Amino acid sequence: MPRCHTCGNDYAKAFEVTTAAGQRFTFDSIECAAYKLAPSCAHCGCLILGHGIEDGSSMYCCAHCARGSGVDEAVDNTTSR
Repeated sequence: MPRCHTCGNDYAKAFEVTTAAGQRFTFDSIECAAYKLAPSCAHCGCLILGHGIEDGSSMYCCAHCARGSGVDEAVDNTTSR
C-alpha cells in the first residue's frame, strides 16, 4: 500500500500530489498534504492555506502579520487604511 510522506501511514486510499517543480508526494489525508506542502507565515508560524501575502522571499498569512513584520503597505480586503 502507498505510504504517506508526512505520517508514514499505509493507506489504500492514499493520493499523490505532483508540485509545479515536479516533486511527487503521497498522502493519506488533506491534513498531511497541507502540513508537508503549505508554507508557514514568517510572522506567526501558522500554515498558509489561502493566498497569503508575499514580500520578497517572505510569506504571511494575512496583512496583520505582514505589517507586524514591517511590511507597512500590506492590506487585505477587510482592512481600511
